[in-house]
Amino acid sequence: MVTAAPAGSLGIDQILANARARLTRVGPAETAAALGRGAVLIDIRPAAQRAQFGEIPGAVVIERNVLEWRLDPRSDARLPFAGSYDLEVIVTCQEGYTSSLAAAALQDLGLWRATDLDGGFAAWRDAGLPTTRSQ
Repeated sequence: MVTAAPAGSLGIDQILANARARLTRVGPAETAAALGRGAVLIDIRPAAQRAQFGEIPGAVVIERNVLEWRLDPRSDARLPFAGSYDLEVIVTCQEGYTSSLAAAALQDLGLWRATDLDGGFAAWRDAGLPTTRSQ
């Protein structure tokens, strides 16, 4: 059993720090303003979290396992609105960790305006911004 980290590997804390170093993360108020000018908010949380905690009205639900395929302008599986590399995308998860990794992956695809909601859904809710409960 190998317990020492392989040479050249990174721990998740470093991977997260590297991802966030590339992003201009936005808070809840900045996210709301961006939505007002046409940005797209992508909720990557699994159905169970959305059911338990609620949702942000107008957010597009794309679970994490298919995110890149749905937003890559080159992909045959992309969503209709995802045809431009200039698309302003803000990714949210529950607390703002997985969304940072996802936004960095979108930047790798060429979506240079991709970022994430700092603090995730929880920060949005705690800021008193609108949420809905899943049915």
